[in-house]
Amino acid sequence: MNNIKICVIGLGYVGLPLARLFSTKFATIGFDMNQARIDALMAGHDATLEVSDELLQDAIDNHGFRCTTDIDEIRDCNFYVVAVPTPVDENNRPDLRPLWGASETVGKVISKGDIVVYESTVYPGVTEEECLPVVERVSGLKFNEDFFAGYSPERINPGDKEHTVEKIKKVTSGSTPEVADLVDSVYNAVLINGTHKAPSIKVAEASKIIENSQRDVNIAFMNELAKIFNAMGIDTRDVIEAAASKWNFIKLSPGLVGGHCISVDPYYLIQKAQVYGVLPRIMFSARRLNDGMGAYVAEQTIKCMNKKGVMVKDAKVLILGITFKENCPDIRNTKVVDIYHILTEYTDNITVYDPWANIEHVRHEYGLEVVNVLPEDKYDAVILAVAHNEFLHIDVSSLVVDNGVIYDVKGILSRDIIDGRL
Repeated sequence: MNNIKICVIGLGYVGLPLARLFSTKFATIGFDMNQARIDALMAGHDATLEVSDELLQDAIDNHGFRCTTDIDEIRDCNFYVVAVPTPVDENNRPDLRPLWGASETVGKVISKGDIVVYESTVYPGVTEEECLPVVERVSGLKFNEDFFAGYSPERINPGDKEHTVEKIKKVTSGSTPEVADLVDSVYNAVLINGTHKAPSIKVAEASKIIENSQRDVNIAFMNELAKIFNAMGIDTRDVIEAAASKWNFIKLSPGLVGGHCISVDPYYLIQKAQVYGVLPRIMFSARRLNDGMGAYVAEQTIKCMNKKGVMVKDAKVLILGITFKENCPDIRNTKVVDIYHILTEYTDNITVYDPWANIEHVRHEYGLEVVNVLPEDKYDAVILAVAHNEFLHIDVSSLVVDNGVIYDVKGILSRDIIDGRL
C-alpha cells in the first residue's frame, strides 16, 4: 500500500472529512467543481464545520493535503473515492446525475490497475450497473480487467462530534476478492474501529440504504404515536419514557425528519423495489408520514392559538431554527420550511432565527429570510423547531406576548411554559 495515492471527488459533508483523514496516512488530494469551496478550504476553513480549522490547516501544512478543481492534478492518483450527493427529483425519484458526472471525471483520469470506490448512498446495483459503465465508456478501459472498483458507504452524521469519521466502523467491499482486501486495508489504515468487509458491492450498497430506511420507519412510528396521543391528550414523551424502562424498547423521539440521508435515501430503495415488482408499503408510508410532520406542527400551533384566543390572521410568529438538525449549519431538506409555508397562508409576520444557518444559503435554497441575531421583540407564537444549544439559554417565555403560544417540537423546554409539543 506504500504507493497508494488517493483522490476524493466531492468535498462536502462526507468527502472532506474522509479526505482529511486519508491524508494522515496516504498522499491525498481533494477534487470538487466548486472553485469557491476549494478556495475556502485551501485558506483553512470548512463552512460545513465538519472539519475544524486546526485539523484542516494541519492536513495542509503537515500532510501535504490539497484541494483542486483542476482535473489534470488528479491524473496521477490510483485510488479514487467518489463522495458526491445522491438526491431525488421533485417526484422523489433518484437523481443519479451527480454520480454520472463524477464517474465521467473518473473515466477521464483513471489508468490501468487503478481502483475507484463509491461512497454515495444508492440502491443495490447502481455502482456496477450505472456508474462503472460510464467509467468504461469514457476511459476506454475494461472493468475488472483494466481497472477495479469498491463500495464503502458513508456514515457521516453532520454535526456529530462524537461519531467522527475516524471512529466510524466502515463497511467495505470490492469487485474481486483481492481488490476487496486492498480496499479494506486502505480504510483500516485510518479507522480506529476498523471495518466490516461485505461479500459483494451490492450487499454493501444494500446495507447502507437500510440503515437510513430503518431509522426512517422507526421515527415514523414515533410520529404516528405522537399524533395519536396528542389527540388523546396524553404526553407522548411521558409515554416513551415509561416504555423505555423495558430493557428491549428502542427509545426514539418524534420529530421532523430532514437532511440528505434519512429523508432521501429510502426513496432509492422504494423505487428499485418497484422495478422488481415489490411495493414497499411500510417504507412508503413512513416517508409519507414523516414528510407531513412540518405541516402537522404548523396545524398544531394554530390549534393552540385558537384555543387561547390568539388571532392567527396576521399573527407575529417566531420560528427558532431552520437547519435540519441541531448544532450544525446543514439546511438540506429541512422540514422547518414546511412549517413556515403553512403559516404564510395566515400571516406574513414570520421571523426565522437561527444562529447556525447561512443567510445567503437559506435565501438561495428556499427563498426565505433568516436572521442570525435574536430580535428584541415579542410574538403571538413561538415555535422551537431545532434544539440548538443556544436555544437552551433563551428565556422563551419572555419572547411571547401575554397569552401567547409556545410550541416545542424538540421537547427540550419546560412543560410549564409550553402550550404543545410533539
